[in-house]
Amino acid sequence: MRILIVGGSGFLGTELVRLGAEAGHDVAATYLTRPGERPGIRWLPLDVRSRSEAADTFEAFGPETVINAAYRQADWASTADGAANIALAAAGTGAHLVHVSSDVVFSGAASRYCEGDPPDPVSPYGAAKAAAETAVRAVAPGAAIARTSLIIGYGRSTHESLVHALATGRRAGSLFTDDVKCPVHVTDLASALMEAAVRGLSGILHVAGSDALTRYELGLLIARRDGLDAARLPSGRRADAGLHAPYEVRLDCSATQRRLRTRLRGARDFLTSPAP
Repeated sequence: MRILIVGGSGFLGTELVRLGAEAGHDVAATYLTRPGERPGIRWLPLDVRSRSEAADTFEAFGPETVINAAYRQADWASTADGAANIALAAAGTGAHLVHVSSDVVFSGAASRYCEGDPPDPVSPYGAAKAAAETAVRAVAPGAAIARTSLIIGYGRSTHESLVHALATGRRAGSLFTDDVKCPVHVTDLASALMEAAVRGLSGILHVAGSDALTRYELGLLIARRDGLDAARLPSGRRADAGLHAPYEVRLDCSATQRRLRTRLRGARDFLTSPAP
């Protein structure tokens, strides 16, 4: 299958490229500033903010299915307008689209969020992600929109790097005890997205881990896995830091899990067991 990974040089994108290539698919991947390092992949420059660039890239490669993993958290144009441009390009070439969204589309006011719950963002990034979902559903109604949570894996994620820096005193700060996520392993997430792409799944999917943990609890698990002194990890409260963002967002993935063959593990599982 001809698969295009938009944002293929990022953390998640790199894993998607690896899985696609190892499965024998014809994979191309886009990048904004520099291509990824995996050989044998067609690396295509693309600024998703440009509708014409997106259309030209899709026409040149002719993908059967597309996974959009591109984002820039502080840039509305990349997150919202970019998603619309990718959806238009996919619709224009008849490609199936899997769009990666986020739990930040929710406020955290509810105890849990299932796939049918409407977005109620409270942050600019959440609003951009919610706008992206609206655009994708309008332009490509057969697309899959996959909401995920904090992505962890192999020591290369932002949160794992932060835990190491805090535990070794290389950085000041704290891990919040009032900020709850459902962390997902990058391989589990990429496998689920690839499955959705290859099988042509559509609709809203919740693709996150089965454990709801605070960032501090997650940090303790990472520190113990990596042989760090967990007692050195400083804790704090997001409320005291005055940061405006969702505090506790628990994604209910049970309906999505019934549609997937990929098992979505919890952090207590994947941080204490061998890599898949």
